[in-house]
Amino acid sequence: MLRVAVVGSGPSGVYAAQTLVQQREVPGVRVDVLDRLPAPYGLVRYGVAPDHEKIKSLQGSLRTVLEDERIRFLGNVEVGGQALPARRLLELYHAVVYCVGAARDRLLGIPGEELAGVHSATAFVSWYSGHPDAAAEVFDLSGVDAAVVVGAGNVAVDVTRILARGAAELAPTDMPQPALGALADSGVRRVSMVARRGPSQGKFTTKELRELGALPGVDAWADPAELALDPLYADPGAAAALPAVARRNLEVLRGWAGAAPGTGPGAGPSVGPSVGPRRIALRFYLRPVEVLGGPDGRVAGLRFERTAPDGRGGVTGTGVHEDVEAQLVLRSVGYMGVPLAGLPFDPAKGTVPHAAGRVLRAGRASVGEYVAGWIKRGPTGVIGTNRPCAKETASSLLQDAGALARRDLPGDPLDALRAAGLRPVEWPGWLAIESAEAALGHSLGRRSVKIPDWAGLLAAASGAGGAGAAGT
Repeated sequence: MLRVAVVGSGPSGVYAAQTLVQQREVPGVRVDVLDRLPAPYGLVRYGVAPDHEKIKSLQGSLRTVLEDERIRFLGNVEVGGQALPARRLLELYHAVVYCVGAARDRLLGIPGEELAGVHSATAFVSWYSGHPDAAAEVFDLSGVDAAVVVGAGNVAVDVTRILARGAAELAPTDMPQPALGALADSGVRRVSMVARRGPSQGKFTTKELRELGALPGVDAWADPAELALDPLYADPGAAAALPAVARRNLEVLRGWAGAAPGTGPGAGPSVGPSVGPRRIALRFYLRPVEVLGGPDGRVAGLRFERTAPDGRGGVTGTGVHEDVEAQLVLRSVGYMGVPLAGLPFDPAKGTVPHAAGRVLRAGRASVGEYVAGWIKRGPTGVIGTNRPCAKETASSLLQDAGALARRDLPGDPLDALRAAGLRPVEWPGWLAIESAEAALGHSLGRRSVKIPDWAGLLAAASGAGGAGAAGT
């Protein structure tokens, strides 16, 4: 029997586990899916916006995989720490597949970024998604009138939408009660989503973009003058060569510009004209150069330099600056993987060096160590991209299975984890968390509501009793 540990229970980890147990070439594969959190599903639970219920429904298919009798979920197990270093994990399993994502956000790298009121979009997403690591985060939005989101991807669209959306619309979701309360008290009326390049180069998808223009009581606007700076926007014939998503994005933005004529950057740089109580403006060709502080030591705005297409797909500075008011700044300019103790790491790429998923140490494949997901390829693609990525890695592992299985193992790894002082949460413990969240939602007159802190999650898991509980 080949025993494999998969570190990470997000889509890439679950897809890797599924491929390993469903293939027929190597019989008898058993997989333990380990996660630092007591809850499974990774970014599907803690990264997908709570109002994107269709995407979050992917948890159902991930759940089916994790309920396979050949797969065992072990949450609340941190790999790479003193209790369970990477080398010890490899002693307990024939092979280990690391699917640990990309947990660090990129900085803007500009003066004033340390001011109060400047946050990463990652922190904001973790807060409203109920990630237990964000339990201490406090986003008081009551004194915020204008917010700026720096970035042009789907995460930037998500946080823009959540800031502009009414709390009543979010009440049916599983958003934690403290976050829902803070959004109910929000004073945000103006949200600017700002990109340094043009609309044809946006990384957002059309579905997410259209949602911004369909929010009840919210007016979405794009400046026609900024859109016209993009050669592909100005020339529909040239735009025909763009990928379909980019073409559709331009059409959506044309509609927004056409619906709000007559106000350019000089007349109201952080918002466009609006008849609704809240307004969203998509801004282009603006590069942040400084966070501006107020007398209270908090952010008061952002200074941008106007950019222009350089003819090679990039942009160049023009020396023209514009200040945009903001009491809240969220940066969403990409992610980087972080080193995991005991594994090689390429700091420039933010990934683990590999060949077809096999971890490379000093240029040579390390026997029994593999990677999949963002820590393998970088933070690119959508959820579905993880499936072929995981399959490639699983294929490499299965090719090595004959040599890997010859090594004797000391016994059930779960016994060794407990002996090391870890308190694994097994599947019944996770089901107990689900039940506790459903009960919490019922008590609040809502549907299931996330428990947003470590203590609450572990206490709920312990309510399962027996072998599934934390601490057994």
